Amino acid sequence: MGTGPIAVTLLDRYRAVRSLTEALVYGLSDADATVQSMEDTSPTKWHLAHVTWFWETFILRDNVPGYDPFNNQYAFLFNSYYEAEGPRHARPKRGLITRPSLEWVIRYRHFVDEHIEAAFESLPPEALVLFELGLNHEQQHQELLLTDIKHLFAQNPLKPELWPGDSDRYTSSETPMEWVRGREGVVQIGHDGQGFAFDCEGPRHDVVLTPHALASRPVTNAEWIEFIADGGYQKPEYWLSDGWAWVQQESIIAPLYWEEVRPGRWWSFQLNGMHPLDAHAPVTHISLYEADAYACWAGCRLPTEAEWESAAQDMAPDNPPNGGGLLSSDGMVRPYDAPYDTAALKQMFGSVWEWTGSAYRPYPGFRAAPGAVGEYNGKFMSGQFVLRGGSCATPRGHMRSTYRNFFYPHQRWQFTGLRLARDC
Repeated sequence: MGTGPIAVTLLDRYRAVRSLTEALVYGLSDADATVQSMEDTSPTKWHLAHVTWFWETFILRDNVPGYDPFNNQYAFLFNSYYEAEGPRHARPKRGLITRPSLEWVIRYRHFVDEHIEAAFESLPPEALVLFELGLNHEQQHQELLLTDIKHLFAQNPLKPELWPGDSDRYTSSETPMEWVRGREGVVQIGHDGQGFAFDCEGPRHDVVLTPHALASRPVTNAEWIEFIADGGYQKPEYWLSDGWAWVQQESIIAPLYWEEVRPGRWWSFQLNGMHPLDAHAPVTHISLYEADAYACWAGCRLPTEAEWESAAQDMAPDNPPNGGGLLSSDGMVRPYDAPYDTAALKQMFGSVWEWTGSAYRPYPGFRAAPGAVGEYNGKFMSGQFVLRGGSCATPRGHMRSTYRNFFYPHQRWQFTGLRLARDC
């Protein structure tokens, strides 16, 4: 099974994915990699070790006779939420794991890499199915690495840079917002079974779409400033009840990482430090509550995930320059416009995760897989909302129209934005 072209491609992809993960954190100190800035985030060191534990557990331990783990205690430290794998270190206390050091976590990674390389050609077919899941799992953590490091560095009064350099070499241009009519009637959404998808993306099924239109691009920073100037954060009539309580309790006055350096003049923190706000770039780091309030203020609503997916089905996520980002090769991880995007709906992929008004719930006919890997998505189908499209921090090759990301409505440390919708 390990000698065919598909298997070779899997191993090549494994090498590329694993290398990129380490490249993203090159230059971090042990302290940088150890600290946890809030309960929703995880230390860099934990991310690096957790994805390695995933490979070690579900590929090596379960499929390689006689495999001897690097350290038997790591299963307790670096299991995330798999109840079937036994007890684990509490998530809010991951920042207390001062040992193993970053150096030893990297050694752990290389130890597992060597054993994967040695065992690959003898892996059974069912292990190669999990291998594909492992690649996509690590790509998810590549994005989480970046967003968690950004949140950590933003807490430092010095506002340190992960990547010093030239983010100001590009400024977004103003693009008029237009309305694009969506499909109506019975349409199909969900993954069709061709190629990889997470289990929650299927089964494919029929939905009914009523007459609607989507905005041709995401809402921009300049437009969000108008919302702030009009008192959007102080007017309860725009907010869901839970959202208004959250705004009051947390004293929210702007998107995360924004700072008003003088009246009407906003800067924002990026992975390369503080910079003036890019007025015409998509607004990001907003909660579902904020997105919904803005839509209400604008006389619109959030799209449903079915409306979004139906509009995106014929688009190729990785081909047009839909927002760019470091992981696409241009050296920046922040949302900006797509001046060469000729699609009617612009920046659908790779700029900001776009909030939808749809609850994260199972599709008709969904069944979680048996065993520990069945805990991957299904157990979280409660109290969260769906986001679509991928962000500037999402690895290229990891996006598709059926991808269902999901977060709680108050969370906003990810690159989350919005696209307006309206009824016709």
